[in-house]
Amino acid sequence: MEKINLLTVKELAKITHHRSGEIKLGEKVITIPSNENIWEFISKCDAQFVVFGIPEDIGVKANLGRVGTASAYESALKSLVNVQHNKFCKGNNIIVLGHLEVTEELQEANELKISNKEHKKRLFTLVEKIDKEVSHIIHQIIKCDKIPIVIGGGHNNAYGNIKGLALAKGKPVNAINFDAHTDFRILEGRHSGNGFSYAFEEGFLKKYFVFGLHENFVSKSVFNSIKEQDTRLKYVSYEEIEVRKQKNFASQLEEGLAFIKQDPFGIELDLDAIPHIYSSAMTLSGFSVQQAREYIHYFGKHKNAAYLHICEGAPDLDLTNNNHLTGKLMAYLITDFIKSKVL
Repeated sequence: MEKINLLTVKELAKITHHRSGEIKLGEKVITIPSNENIWEFISKCDAQFVVFGIPEDIGVKANLGRVGTASAYESALKSLVNVQHNKFCKGNNIIVLGHLEVTEELQEANELKISNKEHKKRLFTLVEKIDKEVSHIIHQIIKCDKIPIVIGGGHNNAYGNIKGLALAKGKPVNAINFDAHTDFRILEGRHSGNGFSYAFEEGFLKKYFVFGLHENFVSKSVFNSIKEQDTRLKYVSYEEIEVRKQKNFASQLEEGLAFIKQDPFGIELDLDAIPHIYSSAMTLSGFSVQQAREYIHYFGKHKNAAYLHICEGAPDLDLTNNNHLTGKLMAYLITDFIKSKVL
């Protein structure tokens, strides 16, 4: 049995807010009965999308980031199930699988200090453990001919997504990443800053396009790596589009798609690319929510778009009365992706 904590009908009912005259997604989405074989059930189901959560922030901690991303899945799910079920987005096209069971790993990570060399190595090992589970689950979902919608967690989980997709397709795959960072850092042990570089080094990632990286946050060595592998690695910076106006948003969407569309590809979106969204590396400058939604729609509608991964959201870091808004944003992005495939 995989380490999946299945969402139950009872749990779903608790977070779905019923209102007279309305139908919410939570009243129509499909959950998996505990007595069923997970993959047989998913394979036979008519629903096209499988929502899966990874409530961890171990990869973020191992990357010296602010923890809090473990809270994103629950927040996103609460908002998603209260979206209206209507002609634009139908709940019965969505299976909510549940989330990866990482309670023990989180408890252990909580006791570890990143300043301690041995503790840091143990954090890397815990991330590798999660990698194995994520890649297996994504592989299984795709082999069932479904489309995973993954809510992280840290961006370390891009590695498991890419590996799972590549194993399911039997070949290296591509990725597009809406992010302020490349997450293509050195192979020093697994964390949230090197999921793509590990996937690239191990042969799972063929081509990688970083959309809107912030020039201030990318080291000279990473830029050199991209230059050396320019047939497989490309980027456009936020500054090129929005500050210096050397390129425009729409044309870069087209360029990014032209680079990756020949093979199955994953759509990655890091919430730290959007200003004022609570995340492990919150920013004051970046693309708008509208541009993030347009990005999801544009790439999602292509036939080779194989999964969506939204990560690094950290509602727990929002101490205001509006800490549900990060989850609400994720629900918008999830439904934008679903609509791009069905409308």
